[in-house]
Amino acid sequence: MKKYSYVGISFIILAFGIIFIPRIVNRIKDTSVVKNDRMSADNPIANEKLSYIKLNGTPKKVPEFSFLDQDSLQITNHDYKGKIYIVEFFFTSCPTICPKMTKNLVYLQNKLKDYEDFGIASFTINPKFDTPRRLKNYAEKYNVTNSDWHFLTGDREDIYTLANTGFSIYAAENPNVPGGFEHNGYFALIDQDGYIRSRYDASGNPIIYYRGTIGVEEKIDENGEEEQITILLEDIKKLLNKNEQ
Repeated sequence: MKKYSYVGISFIILAFGIIFIPRIVNRIKDTSVVKNDRMSADNPIANEKLSYIKLNGTPKKVPEFSFLDQDSLQITNHDYKGKIYIVEFFFTSCPTICPKMTKNLVYLQNKLKDYEDFGIASFTINPKFDTPRRLKNYAEKYNVTNSDWHFLTGDREDIYTLANTGFSIYAAENPNVPGGFEHNGYFALIDQDGYIRSRYDASGNPIIYYRGTIGVEEKIDENGEEEQITILLEDIKKLLNKNEQ
């Protein structure tokens, strides 16, 4: 009887090795989980419906805001009602990540030019320097054509509160970094009702924000991080198509 038990146990161990070990090996490189699995657009979990970002169990909405845009028009969060839009924080004199972020947003603008309900809100974190005129020049420099892409400036404290508290997207003055300001290069996706949305990762958790600093053509940056503009475009279309139904 023991002989058969040993044979059975040996068979189970062998089956485990054949079925599961290759899967584990495929998910591990240099003792770390492959990043591709977590964020890939081919990931079945990533392609499911978008999540709501929740705070204390309640879906989080964009806070109230009111600022001047590049045409000196007063723009509030209510002007985006019924639209799918992206929120970013940047500054026009940024010598590092902002040009990459803007180029990625222009890419999305051009890809979505046939959709009327798509917009962008770009908040400067250097409002003292970024007047409406400077923001207008910046928009023209990058060939901004979407009439619902507003470059916004106003009270410094209001902007920093919106970034750090309203969105939890870090922004601060720092004389020790290039340009004198530092910030996360994230894009927030907002639905037509003002809720912050995102896709799920392979573990079933919302990614919350999308990396805006890596271009589609780059694929992976020097830190091994994948571009997310491709999946952001897919997720925007999900919301836009839902909007048209």
